[in-house]
Amino acid sequence: MKIVLATQNRGKLKELSEMAHGLEGIEFALAPAQFNPEETGSTYLENAVIKAREAAMMTKSIAVADDSGLEVDALGGRPGLHSARYCEGDDGARRHKLLHELNDVPAGARQAAFVCWMAVFDPEKNSTIYTAEGIWAGHIGFEERGNGGFGFDPIFYMNNSDVTAAQLPSQEKNLNSHRGQAWRQVLAFLEKTFIR
Repeated sequence: MKIVLATQNRGKLKELSEMAHGLEGIEFALAPAQFNPEETGSTYLENAVIKAREAAMMTKSIAVADDSGLEVDALGGRPGLHSARYCEGDDGARRHKLLHELNDVPAGARQAAFVCWMAVFDPEKNSTIYTAEGIWAGHIGFEERGNGGFGFDPIFYMNNSDVTAAQLPSQEKNLNSHRGQAWRQVLAFLEKTFIR
């Protein structure tokens, strides 16, 4: 059975496929080249549903989408829903802006959390058939450390850890991350619904 991931990000396909290792009977594929939905939702879940619906209708296959962001307490939850569009430029520019905004915030007040929502959409039913949430609590450091991961990983520390998400081995990151938490719930649903 083919499940479409509502993204064109090959890195995300690789990461999610690795976490699904051992799940027989399901093959994951990227959304078509013309996939480009407008993320007009006011929540992560709404955006995940928009993306999953679009991918499912384009391919006539079950589709899974995620939407996620980093919420920083000292910034009132920003960048949140707009994490990927926090400022012009690349991931490095976004990290630089965040560290600059937190310049005067002391170590004990830099709490943050990655939040991820996933949605599974069935084109035959024209509806969302499952949703899942993952939350990864931690705090923001003072400088970038590590070369792994992407986005805000080099400045995000898990609680009770002295390494950033970018320094974690991929297996450990996937075990703890917001996306890993939500994805395991989705995989359990897919296995129960479509394989057993």
